Amino acid sequence: MKSLVQNMRATSSRIICLAQSPKWFWVFVIATLISVLIYLINAVFFEVNPGNIWGLTYGTVALILMIGVALYAVRRRKMRLFSRFGHSFTWVQYHVYGGSLFLLWVFMHSAFTLPSGPLNWWMWILSVWVTISGIFGVFLQKWIPRILASGLSVEVVYERIPELVREIRERSEELIKTCAEPVRDLYMNNLYSALLAPKTRWIYYIDITGGIKSTEKQFEYIRNILTGEEAQKLVRLESMYKTKLELDAHYTLQKLLRWWLYSHVPLSIVLLILVAIHLFAVF
Repeated sequence: MKSLVQNMRATSSRIICLAQSPKWFWVFVIATLISVLIYLINAVFFEVNPGNIWGLTYGTVALILMIGVALYAVRRRKMRLFSRFGHSFTWVQYHVYGGSLFLLWVFMHSAFTLPSGPLNWWMWILSVWVTISGIFGVFLQKWIPRILASGLSVEVVYERIPELVREIRERSEELIKTCAEPVRDLYMNNLYSALLAPKTRWIYYIDITGGIKSTEKQFEYIRNILTGEEAQKLVRLESMYKTKLELDAHYTLQKLLRWWLYSHVPLSIVLLILVAIHLFAVF
């Protein structure tokens, strides 16, 4: 069991923590204020709508921002090709702040009015969704690694969790064959179902140690009536069970990050396709 925990600790997590940059934040704030000021001055002296020169200019800027944001995904897969065009940190910051600024220029392009027509509506909805989900993703990428590191003793890659749970179950089944009847009863009544497969538990969103510390009560009574070798077997069984619960915590939170990715990236691609159709229709 000790080697299993050591192997899990040695496995590097793939969750990416977004680096903080006050410099980029203030550049974003200034760029936002300048953008709003430009629009207000423009709206006072000229009419703004999606079809005139002003609306088309705002739409062009939004398109440039969107292309730059989309290139981040390409850069992650073609790092050697794009390595000479800035560090990863710069690309990540632009992806976050440029994506937020993109939505503002989309609103400026439409003169802060609701769109008309199915295609425009879908582009507007997806622009809002992709931006908001992206901001939510920033929160998840900051919060999940921090909470996992703060309350758990193991680290594990999401894809390996089912394999590790299966290994824990097999080890516990081998151990329980040599245990006394009270330990076997505890295993069958309280632990067996929990060790079958990874499980999502809502309590981990609130308290990462939820349900883990409380397991001590299940072992406390039996621990008092066992001595010697049987007591050591109970300690090993309890250690494996707690490790399984920690894997469930990883499974729950990392699964949330995966679902966010599935809701953000595919819809971003759909948005790019709709924008291409929109450009073809306009020109």
